[in-house]
Amino acid sequence: MSFDLLVKNASLPNGQTGIDIACKDDRIAAVEAGIAADAAQVIDANGQLVSPPFVDSHFHMDATLSLGLPRMNESGTLLEGIALWGELKEILTVEAVVERALRYCDLAVSQGLLAVRSHVDVCDDRLTGVKALLEVREKVKDYIDLQLVAFPQDGLYRSPNAEKNLLSALDMGVDVVGGIPHFERTMEDGSKSVRRLCEIAAERGLMVDLHCDESDDPLSRHIETLAYETQRLGLQGRTAGSHLTSMHSMDNYYVSKLLPLIAEAGVHAIANPLINITLQGRHDTYPKRRGQTRVPEMRSYGINVSFGHDCVMDPWYSQGSGDMLEVASMGFHVAQMTSRDDIRYAFDCVTKHPAKALGLEGYGVEKGCKADFVLLQAKDTIEAIRLKATRLAVVRSGKVISQTPPRIAHLSLEGRPESVDPSSYAPA
Repeated sequence: MSFDLLVKNASLPNGQTGIDIACKDDRIAAVEAGIAADAAQVIDANGQLVSPPFVDSHFHMDATLSLGLPRMNESGTLLEGIALWGELKEILTVEAVVERALRYCDLAVSQGLLAVRSHVDVCDDRLTGVKALLEVREKVKDYIDLQLVAFPQDGLYRSPNAEKNLLSALDMGVDVVGGIPHFERTMEDGSKSVRRLCEIAAERGLMVDLHCDESDDPLSRHIETLAYETQRLGLQGRTAGSHLTSMHSMDNYYVSKLLPLIAEAGVHAIANPLINITLQGRHDTYPKRRGQTRVPEMRSYGINVSFGHDCVMDPWYSQGSGDMLEVASMGFHVAQMTSRDDIRYAFDCVTKHPAKALGLEGYGVEKGCKADFVLLQAKDTIEAIRLKATRLAVVRSGKVISQTPPRIAHLSLEGRPESVDPSSYAPA
């Protein structure tokens, strides 16, 4: 049998080594040792790691690469970022949003990031961002799975036309129902918004992903309402709570009640380590709260946790490069999850866990899965995170769509080696 692509001698995230991966007609046809067959293209992985593509479960593509427009966020706070975004929305054009989003998608591909869930603001009556990202979704569909969330950034009830605009965005083809209950004027309005948004999703057969309790206030408890509405409306496995940072400030007794409710309802949890550690605890002197939600505890309850990038060079965050390994690294550092197993778990939080949250079909490096994967300059997932491993090859539908030379430093030191390969420093 002849294949389209054959990757030889790969290591896999599950610890298997010496594995060959054969691709035919956009699918993985075989994953086993010693495949003897012809292929149009053969890649020798040389023992390096082949992973399923990275998945970003929480992003804002309508704002990405807009840093400095119309001004900088001088305080670096969440609220100034929201205010700044309000100023920028008024001057956005479809063309400008499309151009920046496509540039970011180019960067994402180079990083092996082939699936993104992006929230798009619907509190602009022109729906500029929605129109732009629907166009982008169509343009990039052959190489990135772009899932869009109708996000009423200014509050479903706080913003006069938010619900009407959200429904219009869904009618236009946006995939997921979003919200921001903690930004409503009152806790009561916040709970009411969760209820209404979940009802809209249930009526339309859609998923829900709410910016939920992105606050240092331990009394911000909309995740409890989300878990309840998920059960009431039969949305198990279709809802996600993003950020959940108030949980870092809650008392342990309440959390001991809350986590089983989240697990029972099958609500996905999405932390955003880079942004949570940057924006939370801003009103603290010392000691300062870290802000990231309780990832280790959620793991112990079997809750599906993923990490999102959230922002890249926008009103909220001036850094970022689309590197989900950087996100995973920050995630396990902030959570103090430093065992070998914990670090492997952090890798799962930017690969298979978000793939589950997004409901991606055919995801993985197994026979029958889509032929989408990344060859990394690392022997295993722990080394991939430690090194922020070079993406040697990115494969989509069985075709190589991005390649990067190995990262090797060439030295001029008397009596020392001529080169240094970072991946050679893995433990024995």
